[in-house]
Formats: sequence, C-alpha cells, structure tokens
Amino acid sequence: MGNLSGMTAKVTLSFSDETIEEARRFAKREGLSLSAWMDQAAREKALREVFTAHAEAVARAGLDLESAALADAREAALVDDALFGGGRPSAA
Repeated sequence: MGNLSGMTAKVTLSFSDETIEEARRFAKREGLSLSAWMDQAAREKALREVFTAHAEAVARAGLDLESAALADAREAALVDDALFGGGRPSAA
C-alpha cells in the first residue's frame, strides 16, 4: 500500500524543514511512503477545495439541500408505512 504504484509523474518540490518532518512522521504512522502520503494529502486538499466551492455555489443559488433531503426521507417513510404497515418486511 505504501509504494509508488499508480504514480506517473516525478516532480521536485521544496518544503520547509518543519513541514517535511511532519509529513514524514504522518507517512510513517500511516505506513505509507512519503511520496504516497504527499499524493494522498494533495488529493484530499484538492477535493476539499472542490467540495467547498460546490457548497458555496449551492448556498449562493439559495438551494436548501438539507431540507430537500429531509423531505425525501419523510416521503420515503410515508411510502414504507403505506406499503409495509409501519415496518419493513423481515429479511428472512
């Protein structure tokens, strides 16, 4: 798991001594190579940026996805109640 399989680009990066030591410590703790840990950290950061931008766009659009999801759950519960009489059939 901690090897370089799947890695396709080799780049030279510069980090502060403190940052690289922390990264090495975290990589070791997780049983990853430094390269694999850095790849994972960069990917996670990129995903956070994408999800944050999406959440901001949803908020700007005035969408209330949480309320819509809760309404969907209530509707599903009503359908379940109508079909199964208040309880799901057993998996037997």
